[in-house]
Amino acid sequence: MTVKNRTILVPEYMQDFACIGSACEDSCCIGWRVDIDQQTYKKYAKSRNIELKPLFDKNVSRHRSEPTVRKYAKINMDEQGRCGFLSEENLCKIQLGLGEDYLSNVCSSYPRSINSIDGVLEKSTTLSCPEAARITLLKPEGIQFNEIEEPLNNKVWINKQIITDNPNGKNKLMPYFWNLRIFTIQVLQNRAYTLAERLIFLGLFYQKIQSQVNEDNYDAIEDTITLYSSMLEDPNTKNSLMDIPVNNILQLKLSKELMDYRFGHGVRGGRYMECVIETLNGIMYTEDSTEEEIAERYRTASEKYYAPFMVEHEYILENYLVNYVFKNLFPFGRNQVFDDYVMMVVHFSMIKLHLIGMSGFHKGLTTELVVKLVQSFAKTVEHNSNYLNNVLDLLESNNFKSMAYMSIMIKN
Repeated sequence: MTVKNRTILVPEYMQDFACIGSACEDSCCIGWRVDIDQQTYKKYAKSRNIELKPLFDKNVSRHRSEPTVRKYAKINMDEQGRCGFLSEENLCKIQLGLGEDYLSNVCSSYPRSINSIDGVLEKSTTLSCPEAARITLLKPEGIQFNEIEEPLNNKVWINKQIITDNPNGKNKLMPYFWNLRIFTIQVLQNRAYTLAERLIFLGLFYQKIQSQVNEDNYDAIEDTITLYSSMLEDPNTKNSLMDIPVNNILQLKLSKELMDYRFGHGVRGGRYMECVIETLNGIMYTEDSTEEEIAERYRTASEKYYAPFMVEHEYILENYLVNYVFKNLFPFGRNQVFDDYVMMVVHFSMIKLHLIGMSGFHKGLTTELVVKLVQSFAKTVEHNSNYLNNVLDLLESNNFKSMAYMSIMIKN
């Protein structure tokens, strides 16, 4: 029988990804709530497997409050936050005993992230998986995208879907999705500029786009993309971006406030806590120190340890941002495109804060340290939608949601 295929769009690295199982330094089965879809729950309820039946009864419980087809039940974690189906070797007993078909949609798809655009699937990875973080970030040549074929009967679990050409759609900006996305990735991968310059340039661009949306002036958007594309080729643009001042005190204060705010909403994950401790120790962030003293140590760590590493390895954070744009359907993840930009800057600036502090602690950086930070940060922060939504409210209530403050958070 002929197997029917479908075409999907993927970053090149997807073809290199494979779970490394018990060799992994972290586990996707520890520290999270794992939801079970309705179809999988029914399979577990009907199972007569001698070993697994009592585990299903003990470790799987129904959502009693507003269950959905996607979130019908959950796996009960133990006191250490471990899934009750993990073996001593950190392997899944369900997959070992019954096969991959018995995994829930969440478990079978992770760390893959699948979106649908105009009916075409896109597949990428979330970087909360260490192996996914490695193959995504550590590509000096940057991220390229390919169309590949996969069997039509492969299980898919779609996170988000959009239709860009819906004539009845309420979002008048949606038809420009592809132009905006392609332009964004082209800017992020333009190595004639530093990554900070690229981010600030994108901010100025999306500030302009947002103003046109607010004015209901959608006809001007294509001309704006053309204009900013030509500006990238103008050497005066780089000179103007280089002239933007640096404010280490305010940058450190803003980024630290966001980090403290995260801790106020609870933090799990030993690997991330290790990074936080190294960050604070690396710049000697103590109650006895003044803001000026901490900012000076932050500047020293940045110039002496962080910057020399990034001269050779800035592609790592470039790859992080490109993957972020692709995976999150940027700039349509939120209600307003400038909010999407602000959230990307928040992620970038918090990662940078940690890495600068860690570089001071270790007297330098390695690719392994960067991967550890990005992976544990993604697991702790990126998967917490409530925190991310509250961050925007926090920035807005303090009048920080502007290009002036975004530039401060970006540039060292």
